[in-house]
Amino acid sequence: MKSKQKKQSTNKNMIAPGHKACAGCGQMIAAKAVANALGEDVIIANATGCLEVTTTPYPQSSWRMPWIHSLFENASAISSGIRATLDYKIKHAKTKKEKQKLENIKVVAQGGDGATFDIGFGLISGMWERKENIIYICYNNEAYSNTGIQASGATPWGANTTTSPAGSGSSIDAIGSHQRKKDMLALALAHGLNYVAQTTAGHPQDIANKIKKAKQTKGPSYIQILSPCIPGWKIKSNQSIKVAKLAAKTGLYPVLEYENAKLTNVMKVEDNPLKVDEYLKIQGRFKHLFKNKRGRKQIKYIQSIADENIKKLEIGK
Repeated sequence: MKSKQKKQSTNKNMIAPGHKACAGCGQMIAAKAVANALGEDVIIANATGCLEVTTTPYPQSSWRMPWIHSLFENASAISSGIRATLDYKIKHAKTKKEKQKLENIKVVAQGGDGATFDIGFGLISGMWERKENIIYICYNNEAYSNTGIQASGATPWGANTTTSPAGSGSSIDAIGSHQRKKDMLALALAHGLNYVAQTTAGHPQDIANKIKKAKQTKGPSYIQILSPCIPGWKIKSNQSIKVAKLAAKTGLYPVLEYENAKLTNVMKVEDNPLKVDEYLKIQGRFKHLFKNKRGRKQIKYIQSIADENIKKLEIGK
């Protein structure tokens, strides 16, 4: 009689449990979808930030694939070195099998919005200019969440952070952040990337689909994922997915993709889209906007940003 062998699962999670992230962390939801879509044939360079700190407390690692961390600003430069090494090994492979195995390895750089929008942008730009075959993934939680919720180049208008605190004064500073966030998608497109996409932690299957498409794209790709932060956004641990979906449904954070500089896919919003109030009111970082006339004026301005996105991208049904 033949012994029955236990069939191994093909649904192995590429991020192991036991990490140190907050319960309900939007970034971990997104990272799990990313890692599972990437699979084992990948080398990841990770910038300093929450994702690095919570998943790799020395000497442990939650990543079930090759993963390296160096500094806050240089994940893309590390990736460039890895890419150059792989390309050399491919060129000098001794057998067809060895060459094919090396060609199947994808190089990925990833970081938060601080490492992407601000500290590491110069090196990212250089990587894109060289048209290197690397996927860059930004987990955008709209602040420096690892170091105390300081404002970043991705912090939205009116958000209360430790470096853009809301107050009761009469100056513009009192509303919280009063900057328009940096348009990283436009910057990626300006570098001539073949694949540029945006999604949210509330859409894990969409994340997986976009990662798989980026894997098939030759040259540099950029994927930006809105990743709600429990302490930074002052939301409950069971609200990350809800908040991320609301960002898309209101038009504030459209889910879309560009291929060869053309908008090829975008998630539509309802004929009468949800107002941004629905997105803002469940986040403590915006609660000051609902207290007075000046705050309500800022909400109208934020609504105009969403309306502008809907009109420009033609995402109304």
